[in-house]
Amino acid sequence: MRDGTKSVAPDVLSCDDAGAALACETMNRTATNDDLRREDPALNERNPADFLSRRAQALADSDDATPTYDERGFVVDAYDGDQFEREERAALRRVHGLSTELEDVSEVEYRQLRLEKVVLAGVWSEGSAEDAENSLRELAALAETAGSEVLAGVVQRRLRPDPGTWLGKGKAEELKEIVIAEGADTVIADGELAPSQRRALEDVVKVKVIDRTALILDIFAQHAKSKEGKAQVELAQMQYLLPRLRGWGESMSRQAGGQAAGGQGMGSRGPGETKIELDRRRINTRMAKLRREIAEMKTTRDTKRSGRRNNNVPSVAIAGYTNAGKSSILNRLTNAGVLVQNQLFATLDPTVRRAETADGRAYTLADTVGFVRDLPHQLVEAFRSTLEEVADADLLLHVVDGSHPDPESQISAVREVLADVDASDVKEIIVINKADVADPDVIDRLMRHEKYAIAVSARTGAGLPELLQLIADELPKPERRVDVLLPYERGDLLSRLHADAEVLSIEHRGEGTYVHAKVMPELEGELQAYLTNA
Repeated sequence: MRDGTKSVAPDVLSCDDAGAALACETMNRTATNDDLRREDPALNERNPADFLSRRAQALADSDDATPTYDERGFVVDAYDGDQFEREERAALRRVHGLSTELEDVSEVEYRQLRLEKVVLAGVWSEGSAEDAENSLRELAALAETAGSEVLAGVVQRRLRPDPGTWLGKGKAEELKEIVIAEGADTVIADGELAPSQRRALEDVVKVKVIDRTALILDIFAQHAKSKEGKAQVELAQMQYLLPRLRGWGESMSRQAGGQAAGGQGMGSRGPGETKIELDRRRINTRMAKLRREIAEMKTTRDTKRSGRRNNNVPSVAIAGYTNAGKSSILNRLTNAGVLVQNQLFATLDPTVRRAETADGRAYTLADTVGFVRDLPHQLVEAFRSTLEEVADADLLLHVVDGSHPDPESQISAVREVLADVDASDVKEIIVINKADVADPDVIDRLMRHEKYAIAVSARTGAGLPELLQLIADELPKPERRVDVLLPYERGDLLSRLHADAEVLSIEHRGEGTYVHAKVMPELEGELQAYLTNA
C-alpha cells in the first residue's frame, strides 16, 4: 500500500488518483482527524463516531414489544402489532466460516448473491466530505439489511470515475490489499458500475464485486411477499442482468458451426449459438411474461382504486425515504400492524387502510415502498403500478427522518422519484418524523424551508393529533348546499348523505325525508331528481 494511506476498519479512507488536480487526504473517521475538522468546522460540534455506526436510530428497536392496556382494553402505548414478520425474517441466521465454495469468480454472474463479509468503496466526485460519508453510511445500512457484515469502507476522491476500473488502477490495487487484510469476500461499489468496470475491478481485487443497484435489487428480492411484488422485483432483476451477461471460454460457448462443426460431427453443423445468446433469449421471454402478469395485476388495482373514487372516498398516500417511519405512522393512525423494523426497505408491499376524520368523513391511508438516493430506474419502472397510488392520491404525506444527518437530501431524492411517476402535482405535507431524537435546529430549518410541514414522533405520539387535524383540513370537503326530499324507498341515497356529506338538518315528512346538507359535486349530480326549494 502506498504511503499516505492506511486502512483501519471500519474507517473511511480517501485519496486522490495519481495525476488528479485534487489534493490527497485521508478521511479516517476518528477523534484525531484534525485535517477533516479544519476542512469542515461543523464537524467539531458533533461526535466523531465511526461512519458505520452513525446512522439514524429506528422507531422500533425497543425490546419491550408488549402492549399496555387501560381498564377498557384499549392500547395506550406505541404498539405496532404482534410483528410476526420480524420473527420470520430473523428465524434464519447466517453462520460465518462454514462456506465450502471454491475461490473462483468465473461464474460470479450466475451464483446466488450471498453477501458475507464486505468492504465498501465509493467515489467522491462532487459535494462535501460529509455528503460522501453519508452516502457510504447508507450503503453500509443497505449491506447490513441484505445480511452481510461490513468490515471497512473507503472513499476515493477524484474528478470523475475511472472508465476502466471505476476507482483507478492504483487505487484498485490498494483496495485489493484492504480486502486481503480484512478477509472480505465481496466488494460493494457505491454507484452503478458499467459491465466492463465491474469485470475489470473484479480482475484486480480477485473477489466478487457488486454495485449499489444489485444490492438494492437483492434486498427487494428478500423482502417482497405479495405476488405482484415478487413479479415486479423479478422484472427489475432481469432488466439489470440482461446487459451484464458474460462468460468465459468453453463453459459459456456452445457454438459449433461450419464444416468442422467444432469437432462434434453430424447433427451439429450450422450457424451455432452461444450460451449467452440462449440466456438472453430466455430472459427476454421471461420479461415479456412478467410484463403481461404485472399489467393484469394493474387492472385489478385500478378497479379497486376506481371503486373508491366512485364512492367519493378521498385518499391519502404516505411516501418518503426508506426507514423514515412511514409504516410506524400508518400503524399509529390506523392500528394497521404493518411490519416496523430498523432496516432499509423493510416493507415493500403497499398497505391501504380506512380511516375517518373527527367529523366522520372517511378516507384511505396508503403506505408505499420507501425511496432511496439513486433508486435504480429498473425498480421505478417495475413498481410504477404500485407508485400510482401516490399519483392518484388527494393528499401526500411526505415523511422525513428528522434525525438523519442530511434530511434535505432525502426530500430531494423522494421528489425526483415522485416526478418520474407524475406525482409532483399532488398536494404535499412534509411530516418530520422522529422529532423526539432529532436536533431542534434541524426541525426549525425544515419548518422554515417547507410551506406545509409538521413535526411528529411515531414513537411517543407527539404531534399525531395535530397531523390528523391537518389531514382533515386538507382533504376535500363538501361545499355544495342542497335541499332534497328523498322518498322513503331511497334509503340508499340517505345513507350516502350520512357517509359522504355533511348533514345540516333532517326532517321526516309524510312524502319522504327532507335533508339539508353540504355535498360534493359528484353526489349532487345523483340528487338532481330530488332537489327542492324548501
